[in-house]
Amino acid sequence: MSGGSDSVPASGNSFSSAGKVGMPVEECERMIQGSLRSPTVKFLREHLEKSGCSIAPNFIKAVDCKQRMSGGYVRGEGIVVCSNHLTFEDEVKQVVIHELIHAFDDCRAANLDWTNCAHHACSEIRAGHLSGDCHYKRELLRGFVKIRGHEQDCVRRRVMKSLAANPYCSEAAAKDAMEAVWDTCYNDTKPFDRAP
Repeated sequence: MSGGSDSVPASGNSFSSAGKVGMPVEECERMIQGSLRSPTVKFLREHLEKSGCSIAPNFIKAVDCKQRMSGGYVRGEGIVVCSNHLTFEDEVKQVVIHELIHAFDDCRAANLDWTNCAHHACSEIRAGHLSGDCHYKRELLRGFVKIRGHEQDCVRRRVMKSLAANPYCSEAAAKDAMEAVWDTCYNDTKPFDRAP
């Protein structure tokens, strides 16, 4: 989905810093610039370029978001990082990585339709699995403690949270879509050789 600055991101990364005030846009912009030096961010940007999707200098930008989310990707516009909902540099980097995976999916799939629950679910599954959003340490910090199977549970939970913000997906449709595409999308690690 594309549109003006008030458009809803095609894909939104659910809010992560519950109860925190956030940071000024300028500080977040500096942290975005720092994230561009991350090996994972460099790798994803390289593969976007190799896939034929050029990245303009303002492709990733910090903004104050009205919605309760940490970032999002909008086709034709790029990535927004919600400075008012993030506090730490590591959070900014995670949002950038997550949203770059959505941008990569959008680039490589000629017919990706963000209004289609299955398409959206697939990209969310991939982004949750490949970005490190559901690393054990992050889950502990969120208050989720589970020794076995935490990563897949986390990905499922976060997919459902993201799809809940898609006006084209009811809760039942979102759950059905996620289950229908789970195996294929969870095991699709492109552009990585395996899940990082």
